[in-house]
Amino acid sequence: MQNFLHSFCLSPAPLYIQTKQILEENQMSITTTMAESPPPPPPSLPPNPNHMVPPIPHTDAPQSPASPISLLSKRPKLRVTSEFDSDTSLFFHKVSCKVLDSFAKLKLSFQNNNKGEPSQPQLALTSKLLSIHYDLEEQNALVKTSFDLGPKFHFKAAHDVKAQQGEVAMVADLGDPGYALEISSPVPTVGVPRATLKFPHGEVSLGEKEEEEARRTLSVSGIVKSQLTYGIFTAQFSDEDLKLRYCYKDETVSFIPSISLPSSALSFAFKRRFTPSNKLSYWYNFDSNNWSTVYKHTYGKDLKFKAGYDSDASLGWASLWVGDEAGTAKTTPMKMKVQFMLQVPRDDIRNSTLMFRVKKRWDI
Repeated sequence: MQNFLHSFCLSPAPLYIQTKQILEENQMSITTTMAESPPPPPPSLPPNPNHMVPPIPHTDAPQSPASPISLLSKRPKLRVTSEFDSDTSLFFHKVSCKVLDSFAKLKLSFQNNNKGEPSQPQLALTSKLLSIHYDLEEQNALVKTSFDLGPKFHFKAAHDVKAQQGEVAMVADLGDPGYALEISSPVPTVGVPRATLKFPHGEVSLGEKEEEEARRTLSVSGIVKSQLTYGIFTAQFSDEDLKLRYCYKDETVSFIPSISLPSSALSFAFKRRFTPSNKLSYWYNFDSNNWSTVYKHTYGKDLKFKAGYDSDASLGWASLWVGDEAGTAKTTPMKMKVQFMLQVPRDDIRNSTLMFRVKKRWDI
């Protein structure tokens, strides 16, 4: 027992060395493991409001082929107008649209008889500078052009392709408002050009005219208007003929006498406005003793009733307009105008005739 205790007490160094070696090996293993593992990520920072995100490059998506519906939505709008006259039993049709980004207007017109057969087809292309009217049956074209040459000159020309004839004209602004000088000449040129002086109260033309035996003489024509007392005096002349006319008009009464010289044919017209919607007009010719009268009553803008009598034709008549008589179908309700007319001969009342006209427009 003493020997065992003595051995144990004398051998503390080897045990201490073994323990120290084990601890050093464990420490080196931990250090190696820590060196081989990646470092922990840094702590995330709060987002910076002033941070600029780089733009994402834009890539155009492949375009799909246009559908038929999109192609139809891009086509120009069509305006179709049809008119029927019972007196002639003819249909008149017109189809038009704007082309070249509304720079020009294309129009096709034709007629149909009571059998449905088309006739007189015409095609027209019109713009501010040029217009072409083509007759498909005659295979002929009428070409017109008009444009400015500087601030004070304007050029006009017309040409009939089939007849090989036309006219050219130059209009010069004379400076003062309302004053202009126009020089025109037929093509091919025949005689001297025709000169027309335009002024605020009328115009006067000087040219040549062809008479018998191919003689050409000087021709003067024109019209002059002037304020005279409470009306307007008008003188219209052409070579040896002269027509004088005076028009007096106030809010309720109009009186218009006229005389033609050298025939001395005298006539006058009288108009009386009872209310804004009731008017009566009368015309009489002293040379032939013919006369006519018309009564007109309006119901708003789109309904008008007219009745009258013409002694020259010995005919009484009455007419009803649905839609503005002087306007187009575009501004009327339902874009449609209708006229009914009853004609009653004085000597044969039983042979009265009822006629009508219908005009309708569609925007497609």
